[in-house]
This record gives sequence, C-alpha cells and structure tokens, in this order.
Amino acid sequence: MLDWTDRDFRYLCRLLSRHTLLYTEMVTTGALLHGDTQRFLDHDAAEYPLALQLGGCEPKDLAACAKLAEDAGYQEVNLNVGCPSDRVQNGQFGACLMASPDLVAEGVAAMKAAVNIPVTVKTRLGIDEQDSYAFLHQFVTAIDSADADALILHARKAWLQGLSPKQNRDIPPLDYDRVYQIKQDFPSLHVDINGGIHTLDEAEEHLVHINGVMIGRAIYHQPYLLAEADKRLFADEHAVLSEHEIVEQMLPYIEQRMREGRPLKSITRHMLGMFQGKPGARRWRRYLSENAHLKGADTDVIRQALKLLV
Repeated sequence: MLDWTDRDFRYLCRLLSRHTLLYTEMVTTGALLHGDTQRFLDHDAAEYPLALQLGGCEPKDLAACAKLAEDAGYQEVNLNVGCPSDRVQNGQFGACLMASPDLVAEGVAAMKAAVNIPVTVKTRLGIDEQDSYAFLHQFVTAIDSADADALILHARKAWLQGLSPKQNRDIPPLDYDRVYQIKQDFPSLHVDINGGIHTLDEAEEHLVHINGVMIGRAIYHQPYLLAEADKRLFADEHAVLSEHEIVEQMLPYIEQRMREGRPLKSITRHMLGMFQGKPGARRWRRYLSENAHLKGADTDVIRQALKLLV
C-alpha cells in the first residue's frame, strides 16, 4: 500500500495490536541498492513484528536486499508478485512475474540462502487470460519448491492491460474458494488470504480454511478494527485501550517525529479514521484536515480535535 503503510501508520497500528504482523510499503531492489538505503529501511523497533516488502526480479539483487532487511532488524522479507501498476510492469516485477514462475522461484531460493528470517511471497490468482487453476497451481508449485515460508494470495486475478491499480482492487471478482483449494493441495505450505476482507468476523471465517489473513484498506480507513485482534485472533486478553487513549499515546511519538522534521499533516492523515462510526467522527476528521497543514501546527491541533468528540 504505497504511501499508506509508512512508519507513522505502522506505529499507530502497533499501539492497537501487539501481535499483528505489519508490512512496509513495497520498496524496489533498485531503490535499496542504489538509492537512499537508510531512508527506505527506516523504522522504529516498536513496530515489530515487521516485514519488509520487496519489488524486484533479479535473484542476486533480491538476496542482497533481503540481507539488508535482516541486518536492519526486520523479521520477514516479502516478495511482491501482485502489484499490477504500469511502473512496476516496466521494471519487470510485480504481478507480471506470475508469467515467470521459475524466475520467482530463483529469487526466493536466493533470498532463503542469504538470510535466516522468513521469506514469503504475495501474489494474485492469475494475470490477464492466464487465470486458470492449473496456471495458479503451477506457479505455487514453483514457489513451494523454492521453500518459501508463506504464500499470501490476493483472491483476485490482475488485469495488466486495461485496468488501473485501483480498478484491479475492485473489478476482478473475488474467488476465495480458489485460495482454499490451494491450501488443500499444498497442506504443508503456510497460506494467507487477502482481498475484500473488512472485519474480524470475516477474518475468523477465513481462518477455518487457511493459515492467516491480510487486511489492508479496511484497517487503514478504520484503524480501531485492530484493537480486538489480539484477543480474538491471538488469544491475548490484555486490556484494550480506547480510541482516545490510543491518540494520547501517539502524541509523544508525533512530537519526536516533528522534531526530526516530519510535518504534522503527514502523520495525522493516517489518524482520520480512528473514530469511524463514533459521535463526532466527522468533526474530528474535518478539524485535522483543515488545521494540521497550517504553518506552526503542532500536537495542540490533535488535542483540540479530541475535544470535538463529545
């Protein structure tokens, strides 16, 4: 989720759940190896457990980046073979790699040989007209043979031509049964499901069939959904903080980030949905949206916004 799951949003998520595995935005191997490596690897240890998601296709480069991730403290490295954007296709990685299962397997094997942390793959059910179950089965066979530690399946295919990335999130129909069938056919492979999952109730229904559930946009738009995850999905009965308490706990972090040069608006944009469905939620969103970007804005903006929730 490019521009969404940055370290500020991940810090918020970690206040809501101690156990949920968090993922970075996708970072390309080229950016890590030839760009500002430190900036792309930057995170707070408070975010753990945390996975770095990579985009790339050259096994040697993937291995080098996986090692960078491990050395930086990440607990998992994930290869994105599901992103359908034109920019990703032009770089020969993302969903178009589904057409090259042997190359993906080489990349996974190279990463596995380079690190001791789990190496996982996130992908789709197929691409364009290559969307039969036989095609998916062949792809998963290659991933499994490379000893990937887990497979995350977005339960839609991707249209590489004709649909935008946004349309690819909604238009291709969901097929959860196909993900369940992959788990049945590869019982020793850890299989997670992704796509169109909006509640923890839905997550629990999927967990009857597969090993894990990835939720993206639903959590972004309503972060407090994560507050019950530890109790319901990880059997951890710790006390759940209220929305107000979570926001209060964010304040020292925000003040530190602002001292480092991070604009207030870049952090509060991730907090707009915190009170979704609660009285005053619209006033909260409006006040942050109208004031967080102003010159001199600081955490008093958030405190004032909280007063509107009565």
